[in-house]
Amino acid sequence: MSTVGNSTNIFWQECPVGKLERQRLLNQKGCVVWITGLSGSGKSTLACSVNRELYSKGKLSYVLDGDNLRHGLNKDLGFKAEDRTENIRRVGEVAKLFADAGLICIASLISPYRKDRDACRAMLPDSNFIEVFMNMPLELCESRDAKGLYKLARAGKIKGFTGIDDPYEPPLSCEIEIIQKDGVCATPGEMAGEVMTYLEEKGYLQDQ
Repeated sequence: MSTVGNSTNIFWQECPVGKLERQRLLNQKGCVVWITGLSGSGKSTLACSVNRELYSKGKLSYVLDGDNLRHGLNKDLGFKAEDRTENIRRVGEVAKLFADAGLICIASLISPYRKDRDACRAMLPDSNFIEVFMNMPLELCESRDAKGLYKLARAGKIKGFTGIDDPYEPPLSCEIEIIQKDGVCATPGEMAGEVMTYLEEKGYLQDQ
């Protein structure tokens, strides 16, 4: 008898067509590009730009956006610490499935807690977890405030908002760090180019 989590009598079903076959079909390597950073740091912009670049090269990718997922898969979760952890765990499991399907999965979430991101990294075999840290200063993110969330947080109308009254724990050893240069942000195309160069150099854009 096999026991997994709270379920019993659960067994893993193997299929004759596996990840290697799917990657060969797509001529790419499945992986997860996990974009983390404060609200307003440019995560979604980067995710969509990378997605477009991959499409233009004939590569299959899919974006898992944190806000979008809270409309469906994670709509039952709030923003308490335990809910944030479960939110990231679910996204990590879905991203793992996409990578196993041979896709380049781009996950774009604040994901403020280091242990939760590390848990997602641990789900992926063969080090196919690429952490991209949008390292933008709080002042810049707050000045953008496209959704008006920082203003609400400062007014006390949103509690537990990352960067204001809830911590953001930056990565200790991410694969890619996007920063300002001389106080200037790179364009979406330039940031996407940095990610694309990494994927190309590491062999993700062709089957191996």
